Amino acid sequence: MKKMLLLSAAAAALTMGAAHAADLKFTPGEGDFNWESYEGFASANDYNGQSVTIAGPWLAGEAVSFENLLAYFEEATGADVRYVGSDSLEQQIVIDAEAGSAPNIAVFPQPGLATTMAARGFLSPLGAEAASWVGENYAAGQSWVDLGTYPDKDGTDQFFGFFFNVNVKSLVWYVPENFEDAGYEVPKSMEELKALTEQIVADGETPWCIGLGSGGATGWPATDWVEDMMLRTQAPDVYDKWVSNEVKFTDPAVIGAIEEFGWFARNDAFVAGGADAVATTDFRDSPKGLFSSPPQCYLHRQASFIPAYFPDGTVVGQDADFFYFPAYAGKDLGKPVLGAGTLMGITKDNEATRGFIEFLKTPFAHEVMMAQPGFLTPLKSVNPANYLDDTQRALGDVLLGATTFRFDGSDLMPGGVGAGSFWTGMVDYTGGKSAEEVADSIQKSWDSLK
Repeated sequence: MKKMLLLSAAAAALTMGAAHAADLKFTPGEGDFNWESYEGFASANDYNGQSVTIAGPWLAGEAVSFENLLAYFEEATGADVRYVGSDSLEQQIVIDAEAGSAPNIAVFPQPGLATTMAARGFLSPLGAEAASWVGENYAAGQSWVDLGTYPDKDGTDQFFGFFFNVNVKSLVWYVPENFEDAGYEVPKSMEELKALTEQIVADGETPWCIGLGSGGATGWPATDWVEDMMLRTQAPDVYDKWVSNEVKFTDPAVIGAIEEFGWFARNDAFVAGGADAVATTDFRDSPKGLFSSPPQCYLHRQASFIPAYFPDGTVVGQDADFFYFPAYAGKDLGKPVLGAGTLMGITKDNEATRGFIEFLKTPFAHEVMMAQPGFLTPLKSVNPANYLDDTQRALGDVLLGATTFRFDGSDLMPGGVGAGSFWTGMVDYTGGKSAEEVADSIQKSWDSLK
């Protein structure tokens, strides 16, 4: 039976006046939240008079959601917490660290900058105990430990980054009504997905909508495809070595992943508009073929943000749905998931800051965020009922089902490659150049940066 927070012994530790309690988004003791974990944290931690400053990339609604969480930490501990969001965080945090005026915590939108700051001595290690906790409590736990571990200024690997909020890219979108009308079933393996692709063609229809257009960033959707195919054809350590260029773009493993993408994208019969339309179709317009009548396509691989570009009024879970971009049943690579996410790093250490990282280990902290828009967590101990809606809950299931999680590789590569030659190379590949030729060009661009 759930304990009522305001009646528990821990309530005394909260020093929660009626006005403050009314400011909390969710009434203490109500709902499916793990209030017990919150009570336990509150009774064990008192930071009255201490302050924590946090800088991050979240603005507008995302900032409000995070500030709603911070209110509970303040009530539990007596600490004063201030969050400042910025759309130029990656530049500002370096300036502040160099000037000795960094906030206590920086929320990094990707590991690359955290790695650089750790090497310069601007981050404090979270410790082996925190790394062990993440490994044990997050789905695909070792992946999250690896993504948060970087060399310190002495070159020693340390755990610096605590991931909090993740998004998923390994998804295929479809219209359930179209599948039902055609008698198709959701594939459970890559072999089944390829068989479904061929079946749709045999039925006289077109299976895929694929678009790489994105203005000056044209080509980036194909890099996600290649990254997903690397994780489905190679072990995670090969992926990691590729991202760092220890495994070159010209390696057969990488060329093979590019050609796996080509199996789908370079076959005129497989893609709406034919292979020539892939590079010129804007990624925002690409999924619209799912909703035409009759359908121009049945399948669209894209990340969890893509419903923003579906027709107005589309209800995800009814008018459109998604399934996990499946792994090969014939390869022993588990269920890899490609995605991205934000991570917390300590840039100015103090007791209350350490306490906030401990707070993020409670199921309650994750569940408060789950009950608001746009938050996913790999924490295994949360109650999925707390997700805002069925769509977020289903995305959470994909994340919890992962055996391996890897960050978007192009985001971790040097900008001239990950946001340059890799993009343009994929456009050239869909235009007819061979995977070998494209891979050689991308590798030469990387070599020129060294």
